[in-house]
Amino acid sequence: MTLESLQAYCAQKSGVSWDTPFGPDVLVFRVAGKIFVLAPIEVFDTVNLKCDPERAIELRERYDGIIPGYHMNKQHWNTVDVTGSVPEKLILELVDHSYDLIRASLPRKLRDELT
Repeated sequence: MTLESLQAYCAQKSGVSWDTPFGPDVLVFRVAGKIFVLAPIEVFDTVNLKCDPERAIELRERYDGIIPGYHMNKQHWNTVDVTGSVPEKLILELVDHSYDLIRASLPRKLRDELT
């Protein structure tokens, strides 16, 4: 997976924007202003993704390339290796899961605007 392919995948989702609020090293993807993906820019080797806490534990036990979220709430965020130890199909599924969790947390009016 490349940063460009991640960006293209996220850009297809409704209401997604991206910026670098933490400086030039981290690209942040948002839905309606709320973060659902963080990705390093210079050395794109991991992504941070929001995850259901129970699923996060299962994924960490199953994949060496999925660990508690670096610099994030470790209960709700995973850091996922994108260099090959985690299948790309699963990474994209986890991007979708992160987006869906954030979208579900939005007020109904905002959710309805994203359809």
